[in-house]
Amino acid sequence: MLNYHEVMTTDLGLLTTAAGKWEAMAAELAKVESRYGDTVQQITMGPAWTGISAGTAHTTFKGTRYEYSAAQIQAKAVASLLREAHTQLADLKKKLESARDDAVAAGMSVSEQGRVAFDYGRLTPAERSAYHHDPDGQKSVAEAVTKWQQHIDDRVKAVAELDQGVRTALTRATVDSNKDAFGKGADETFNGFNAGAQGDLAKAMKPDETQVGTKPDSKTGTSVSGPKYGKEGSAKAYADLFHETAQGQTTVDGMKLSGIADIYGGGRATANYGFTDQGASAKAEASVGVRALAEGRAESEYVGRYARAEGFAGAEVGVSAKATKEEVSAGFKAFAGAKGTVATGAEVFGIGVGANAEGWAGPGAEGWWGYKKDKDTGKWKIGGEFGASPIVGGKVGLEITVDPHKVSKAAGDAAHALGDAAHAVGGWFD
Repeated sequence: MLNYHEVMTTDLGLLTTAAGKWEAMAAELAKVESRYGDTVQQITMGPAWTGISAGTAHTTFKGTRYEYSAAQIQAKAVASLLREAHTQLADLKKKLESARDDAVAAGMSVSEQGRVAFDYGRLTPAERSAYHHDPDGQKSVAEAVTKWQQHIDDRVKAVAELDQGVRTALTRATVDSNKDAFGKGADETFNGFNAGAQGDLAKAMKPDETQVGTKPDSKTGTSVSGPKYGKEGSAKAYADLFHETAQGQTTVDGMKLSGIADIYGGGRATANYGFTDQGASAKAEASVGVRALAEGRAESEYVGRYARAEGFAGAEVGVSAKATKEEVSAGFKAFAGAKGTVATGAEVFGIGVGANAEGWAGPGAEGWWGYKKDKDTGKWKIGGEFGASPIVGGKVGLEITVDPHKVSKAAGDAAHALGDAAHAVGGWFD
């Protein structure tokens, strides 16, 4: 959330500058669309090309031109949202500045961080002495300080809430609505540009009507949504009792050291499903209990190690299957009781191998296999796990990771070093 200092010092003029660039982008996209329609798309419209390939190309090229048009709609909507955001945020900022000025006029001081205090410096020595000997006066001043602080905090909160609303509106504007997909029009790209982008800030900020009983930072709630805007359909119910996380990192002699500790207690039930041009996926799971995790890592440029310990007490059940461009996996789990996990692994030149083992106290069975790309790190992960426990047993797992960036960099550095060595050897014979 924004604070007083950020509201007062942020250059809101950058919003109109950005809006102008988005409008200019829309104009350039219109030129590209026109050129594309007059040249590339025309290839499929003449008599010289017929047959199945021509029909496929006609549909594909038409879909591409649709994306150029959708990109213009999206760019114009973003520009409109930015201009409205500037107008409304600037107005709320003026109200905050007015609240500050009113507080100062009432004998208060307001710090750069927005903290209100009684301005004793404006009192004469006699007034200051009288104030120190007047309990009722001190109480009155304290009440006034509280009143003005609340007044200013309310103005800051209004700006912060609008800022979050603008963020929501901009996010929605850039997610494909697929309003002309699935045979309804020329849209052939399910996660492309948004031809249904909303440029009206008030409408774009409205809460998702499919959300039921949820509020920001709420501890309990439910939500249901169908597949739309290129995203999966989902259903969720949760009751969070507590969730705390602590983490940190430092660097010692070129070695990056990091650690995290996390604990959560509560219950959740979720289901996700969807089918897009990226592939198909389905997942359902429910759990109740307490989870805890602690992990430490030590990493240098080409070598790294990690160790992790986890604990769980409760019950859980779930199934999952996914087949996309970046993940193919299937899994199941059912467990009730307590379990503890230890895991360790190492990475060299971008290729890592890790293993984990769990001890179970309680009945259960679990299995998973697949490969996937981590969106945050870009690493590819290949692995599997299996466990079974009629009464007391456990689970074992293996994971192999490949970091294409590190592998490529290591190979390049190795080739460079080999070249230097060859050059040095050649120099001996000169």
